[in-house]
Amino acid sequence: MTNEHRAKENHLLRVLPDAEWARLAASLVPVDMPLGQIVYESDAYLENVYFPTTSVVSMLRLMHDGAPAEIAIVGNEGIVGIALFMGGETMPNRAIVQSAGQAYRLDAGILKEEFDRAGPVQRLLLRYTQALITQMAQTVVCNRHHSTDQQMCRWLLLSVDRLPLNEQKITRESIVNMLGVPRAGMTEAAMKLQDAGLIRCSGDHIEVLDRQGLEKRACDCYGVVKRESARLLPDLQAI
Repeated sequence: MTNEHRAKENHLLRVLPDAEWARLAASLVPVDMPLGQIVYESDAYLENVYFPTTSVVSMLRLMHDGAPAEIAIVGNEGIVGIALFMGGETMPNRAIVQSAGQAYRLDAGILKEEFDRAGPVQRLLLRYTQALITQMAQTVVCNRHHSTDQQMCRWLLLSVDRLPLNEQKITRESIVNMLGVPRAGMTEAAMKLQDAGLIRCSGDHIEVLDRQGLEKRACDCYGVVKRESARLLPDLQAI
């Protein structure tokens, strides 16, 4: 697979018009994203943005006691580092690799220059940002009002939507941190889903066996996020 084809596994890069792609392509740098790597620390100055291709990055807010709470995930549908073009120079949250894989790194100055052209890249990134804000808002609603197994269904579905396979490697401790639930509650929820034949847990691997079953069991939060993404970014849905 050529470097261009690998980069265009990221859906935002794939739908760029030819002129915009030509300006950015030479500056896109392929990078490995190992599990647990901290992409950004909270309040750190943004020197680069990242377009995941086969990795998934979790956006976390740190509580006063240091405990993390996930607010959104970003994979091959998006970009990590939206604060750069939304008027800030730092991210208010930590970004950490949730599922190992690859991404393409782009210098912050190059993206800002392209964004300031007020052309297709700006419109695409603003629509993506609105979709991401919807995901963040729905995550808050879900964590406040829905059961642990419903939260886990939503989280698994959003994760595998952004992966080439229906399987990801992640520790159970990471799931506890991502969902912000007690370990016992997470284990019970995982066992319920496994006993129902929806997932298979093996060590640090979670495999989705019945996607439709997960969707039926999940609350509507997953559907809200998916519908809003399809409305704002219809071109991505056809990929």
